[in-house]
Formats: sequence, structure tokens, C-alpha cells
Amino acid sequence: MTISRGARRPTIADVAQAASVSRTTVSHALNGIGKVDPRTRERIKKIAAELGYRPNLRAQRLRRGEARAIALASSMPFAVAGGPSRLGFYMEVAAAAAERALVHEYALVLIPPVQSGSALYSVDIDGAIVVEPAADDAAVAQLRERGLPYVTLGRPTAPDDDAPYVDLHGGRVVELLLDHLRAQGARRPALVVGAGTRHSSVDARAAYEHAAAAHGWTPVIATAPEDGGEQAGYDRCAALLAEHPDVDALCVLVDAFAVGAVRALRDAGRRIPDDTMVVTRYDGLRARTCEPPLTAVDLRLDRAAADAVELLLGRLGEQSAAEGEELATAAGTTGTTASAEGAGRGVSAPEPRLVVRASSLRHR
Repeated sequence: MTISRGARRPTIADVAQAASVSRTTVSHALNGIGKVDPRTRERIKKIAAELGYRPNLRAQRLRRGEARAIALASSMPFAVAGGPSRLGFYMEVAAAAAERALVHEYALVLIPPVQSGSALYSVDIDGAIVVEPAADDAAVAQLRERGLPYVTLGRPTAPDDDAPYVDLHGGRVVELLLDHLRAQGARRPALVVGAGTRHSSVDARAAYEHAAAAHGWTPVIATAPEDGGEQAGYDRCAALLAEHPDVDALCVLVDAFAVGAVRALRDAGRRIPDDTMVVTRYDGLRARTCEPPLTAVDLRLDRAAADAVELLLGRLGEQSAAEGEELATAAGTTGTTASAEGAGRGVSAPEPRLVVRASSLRHR
């Protein structure tokens, strides 16, 4: 029951004729809508597969009012999201998210770093995953203006942002790095973070200050603007070393900053790790190719990104169910909707893992 190679593409009418049912019944059966006997539904699906029928996705989207596409967006500037990191953090998230989205027959749209302008106004999407939003995040603002649902990868820090999120364990990551530095002999570690309000910076500061109080360190915290990239890391760390010559370890959260910190240490005549150790947050290309290679953390981004997709699609499903309930209520019937609210806003990513390398390995 197949159409010969080179013949026209089979249509819904061909499936209806072969199954001896109406085209409406075929449409309902293949789209999982309407009241179709389960045995009839399976028979129609089998016949459609044998004929090689493929639904017109554009027509489906128009009927449903869906794009069947979700976006991955971030406001991180190119200075930290581009270069080697473009092949690291962001693309690691993108690859895992795209794979999980396709399982659910959604496409993933990659949005360049959103600073201002109309990056998210011109794309046809159903919702978005925002990577580590700042408190005044431009991507979040544009999604809200469009009325599109979103979830975040990393805890949102804006007081009024109640979006569901996947927790990347910002505080725990810094605890792992600081515990390792202490085990390697550090007694005066300093923290270098981005000047913004992303959870990774906010949570890092809190974890560092807690550790400093617990272990009797004098806190030394430096910030640098994200858009300054590697050079900003170099400049800030050079100044920090001049101001605090007794610092014996640098916990530099942004990997671009960490590469700049290594240069600053060398120019100051300091040996790594003998005089000063260096660690960073993300175990990506910058950490692995730096000389010496940098101790970092495996954030388990593949799992975290897949969880973010599931969280977003769950939110889209809730929205569709709520719209269906409104229609049912208007028609005089009742229905129920599932809600993720009972499970809480945050979903924890897998536990991060320390990856120790030469930049901090004193005790062999």
C-alpha cells in the first residue's frame, strides 16, 4: 500500500480513501484530537506510515496557532559568550536542548546575545529558555512584552521573576572550588566575579563570604564588567594582586576572566600554582586549553539543558490546557489542568563535579 517512487506526495485524502474514513477522522487520528476509537486511530496511523504520508507542518501550526519552536536566549555579551566559550557553555547547552526538543517534535532556535533592540521580537516561537538571566535581563523583558512563557537555566535573581528554573547550584560550585583550594594549602583566596546580577555571581559572593567567615579569611572580592572579557579579567586581577600581594589563590568565576588572570599572574612574576593557584567555574574549552589547564567544574549542562526543555514544554502544556479549560467552561463543560506549581519553581540540575587540573594542583 505504497505510492511508487517519483509519484506525487501522498495526501490526507489518500489516507482517508485507503482507510475508508473521512479526512476529518484522519486529521483527528494523526493529531491526537477529537473522539476517535483507539483501534481506528492506530489503523489510520499504520496506513499513513505505509503510504509514506507526512503531515503539512506549516498547516498544522497555522491551525493550532503554534510555531512548534522554542528559543535559547541569553543576555551574556559576546566578550564572555563568544570566542572559545561559544564552543563551550552556550553550545553545550544548545546541543543538549536541541536534542531533547526534537524528541518532542519542537525545533530549537538560537538567539544571539540579547542586549537591546529586537532580537526576540522577530522570531516565531512558542516560548524560550533564558540562560542565566540578570536582574534586569533584556531577553526576559522582551519575552514578557510578547507574552511568551519562559523558563531559566540558572536561578533568576529579579525579585518579581517567578519563572520556573533549573538550579545550576551557584553556591555549591564555589564551595567545591574553595574546599579544593584549602586542601591544596590556600589560606588567602580571593574571589573574582562578573559585575552583574546573574545568579552565578550573586550566589558565589554569598558562598565565598560564608566560607571566609567560617575559616577566618579576610574577604577579598573583585568584580569586572562582563563585556570587557579577557582583558577585563587581566586588568582587575593585576590591580587585585597589587592591592593584596598576600593573595595565594584566585577563584575566578568567568572563564574569560580566568584566562586574563593567568596572564596577570605571569606578568607579575608569580608561578602557577606554586605562588598563586587559579580555578574557574565552567569546565569548557577555555579552561582545558589554557596554559596551565584550569581546575574547573563540570556543571552537568547536558542534563540541566534537557531538564530546562522539559520544564518549558510542561509550561506550554499547562498554557494549552488552561486555554482548553476556558473554552470548555464557555461551552458549559468542565475540565482539569495539570500544574507544576505544586512541585515548586526550581528543579535541581545534577550535582556538579570538580575537575582538578594543573592550575591548582600543589599536593601530588
